[in-house]
Amino acid sequence: MLRRVAGLPNLASVTLRSATRASGGDLIAGALLPALDEQAQLLADLVEVMARDIPSLDHILAIVDRRLSGSCGMTAATVFTLDPDDGSLRPAATRGPAAADDLRVAGRVFRVSAGAPPVRAGDRTAVRLRIGGQTVGVLVLTGTDLDRLRPETAAGTALQVAATLQVLAAEVHRQYTAHATATIRKLFEEGATATSVEAAGQLLAKATGEAFRTERAAVHLVGPDGTIRYAVGVGLTDEMGEELRRNLVGRSAQDSPVWKIMQEIDGPVLVPDARTSDVRPGGFVETLRLRSFLAMPLMSASGPVGVVLCGDSRPREWTGRDHALARQVAMEGALIVDGARLRQAEQQHVAELTRQAYHDALTGLPNRSHLMERAEREVEIATATGGRIALLLLDLDGFKRVNDTVGHHAGDALLQTVGLRLQTALRDHDVVARLGGDEFAVLLTRNPDGESAAAIAGRIHARLSRPYDIEGRRVTVGASIGIALFPADADDMAGLMRNADAAMYRAKRSGGGVLPAG
Repeated sequence: MLRRVAGLPNLASVTLRSATRASGGDLIAGALLPALDEQAQLLADLVEVMARDIPSLDHILAIVDRRLSGSCGMTAATVFTLDPDDGSLRPAATRGPAAADDLRVAGRVFRVSAGAPPVRAGDRTAVRLRIGGQTVGVLVLTGTDLDRLRPETAAGTALQVAATLQVLAAEVHRQYTAHATATIRKLFEEGATATSVEAAGQLLAKATGEAFRTERAAVHLVGPDGTIRYAVGVGLTDEMGEELRRNLVGRSAQDSPVWKIMQEIDGPVLVPDARTSDVRPGGFVETLRLRSFLAMPLMSASGPVGVVLCGDSRPREWTGRDHALARQVAMEGALIVDGARLRQAEQQHVAELTRQAYHDALTGLPNRSHLMERAEREVEIATATGGRIALLLLDLDGFKRVNDTVGHHAGDALLQTVGLRLQTALRDHDVVARLGGDEFAVLLTRNPDGESAAAIAGRIHARLSRPYDIEGRRVTVGASIGIALFPADADDMAGLMRNADAAMYRAKRSGGGVLPAG
């Protein structure tokens, strides 16, 4: 038995009745009696193939060609689909040598009422494809004897082709919806982890290229003044990536004609052929070598954030679905960039608070808290490995004289210079800290012995004793340095501090210089 096509109730029976009336014959098990002519057999063939499954348009046109080439001299057939968003007609399938102006002929069906007979134009006939009260496309037939095409044959064939288009469109819509939903979900989930605007931009470029299945995609982000601060692309060669940054970063986004259009229409711009569009020399489109492109503005509550663009090196017809998805991606993209910007600012704020908590505001050196935490860890490591560490405490000699004679601002400048000299005298893995006033500490790691610690302390003393140029005046100070070793002089950090401090004050009472603990 013939089974009903899902979603198309009674379609087969309607067409079968048309075929039966056309032939005057009977219908048995989905096949017509041999007496049927080619046009009646065409309708029967279409019903049979639709009853088995939803065929492709190419299969439908092959059946039409087989039955009408003899009876109506048909030489070609083209199916055009009607875009419900913009009303345009696009070729979906062709059989035989279609004429260049078939599209023009197809458009003529819209000049007559929906129920009017097919439109004839020379050797061609344009049949409106209509189902459920809705026009879904046009079938254009070319042939030498199309005046022999019976109205019921044209109507039945049009119904079957329309049914095929409707089912295929439903499947395309289902796939698009699934793809769009997956794209937005993935973008949202991965975007929630972006901790910088740069990371968000790279993620957005990658997701956009995947969403529209384009060869290349890129994004640029702008600052409050509209200057492009960052640009990145995916699917690019290293040379193209570098060219993209060189051509865009530092330029005003407002110089781009595409940017201006997006601002005017407050939405995405879809260009099927860049040769017909005004683009910026050296901009996105030229740098990425695109023929077709889709550009989406990233808008936040505070204004434009940037642009995400994707495209191909060949022309491409964008659809209404592409336009709808572009709006979704643009909206989600702006939220992702804004969210990443907030997370980045928060991280920077936390980092700054941490730096302030562990660093001296005047010299920028680590403070006492930082030194103690690091020293405790080094003591634990040395205890576990049998290693050594050394602590140097130093106090400037003559600093009070500088403060009293030159001024406190000069004293501050001197402390800053002392901090720089201490840093240049040490190895990368050692730590120098300001404890307060004119007192500093140096933590020597990596297993120093008494001799190496004394040598470093001597080098520090020599550097600090050199004259300073402070606000145009020559200033000299000395230093008293005490050394304590772990575990020789103490078995914990508190004891190390006490012994180094005692040695420093002995050195100061002796007129300055370097003294070990003990």
